[in-house]
Amino acid sequence: MWQKTQTGTDRLNQPIYEETPELVDNVLVSPSSSEEITDALNMYGKKAVYTIGIPKGDMHEWRDRKVSFFGLDFQTFGTPIEGIEANIPLQWNRKVMCAVYE
Repeated sequence: MWQKTQTGTDRLNQPIYEETPELVDNVLVSPSSSEEITDALNMYGKKAVYTIGIPKGDMHEWRDRKVSFFGLDFQTFGTPIEGIEANIPLQWNRKVMCAVYE
């Protein structure tokens, strides 16, 4: 994942960000289902190519972030879906959709 750090503002007082890569261990990557692809196109106008599973306890911001895997860059979008950590038996309790990074 790429962390965004605000480094200043431009002439229109809009934030300027610097992105730095950060390795996050134990993230699951799976192709999005046809239902997820259709829902994402209808809701966001973006094609969900992959859905990534975020490990429990991870405190990173995953909304609208650049992520890299398989040698390619993707953009997360939408609100990460989160389950109650104590009620989920495996190591992951959140998921977020990814589109091709443009």
